[in-house]
Amino acid sequence: MGKKGVYMRILAIDPGTTQSAYVMWDGDKEKIIKCGIENNYDLLKILNVCSKAYAFTLRIEMVGHYGTGMPAGKSIFETCIWIGAFLHKYGVMHNFKDYLVLRKTIVTHLCGSTKAKDSNVRQALIDRFGEPGTRKKPGKLYGVKKDIWSALALAVYMSDKRKELQNDKVFKKLVSRTKKYYPPNAFDIE
Repeated sequence: MGKKGVYMRILAIDPGTTQSAYVMWDGDKEKIIKCGIENNYDLLKILNVCSKAYAFTLRIEMVGHYGTGMPAGKSIFETCIWIGAFLHKYGVMHNFKDYLVLRKTIVTHLCGSTKAKDSNVRQALIDRFGEPGTRKKPGKLYGVKKDIWSALALAVYMSDKRKELQNDKVFKKLVSRTKKYYPPNAFDIE
């Protein structure tokens, strides 16, 4: 994939009814480019820029409510509407499910159990990347708080899956065939 693959730059979103957490993740450097919790309308603007200028791969944590037998409330439906708005703004017109990842999948990947809680996921990320640190001595995860932990977990999960794919012979063959349809530097990042 050239020097560095654009596939390893991930924009991960943990959606909410009015605000959503996001992480822009560089999987090659295992580093947060930017993260935050934004008003959903502002996040649409960020998505617009990322889809055009930065060549990020989008992934959104899917609401995993269906199949539980529990009634769905207003907040579940509002979050689903925002997920659709994010996908639309990013330019997704088909294969929606390819952009959505269930929380259970992420938790199992990071913690080895579907029963792990948010605190377990947070600890797994700290064990892997170190403490967030302080303003004077920031760590790799400095600035990660609240729902940003969920977005980071999604980004790390996707990055790990991409690395597994990059080692796959079939995937390498597909990328080499695809490259001939794009400019020479299309699969490189700075």
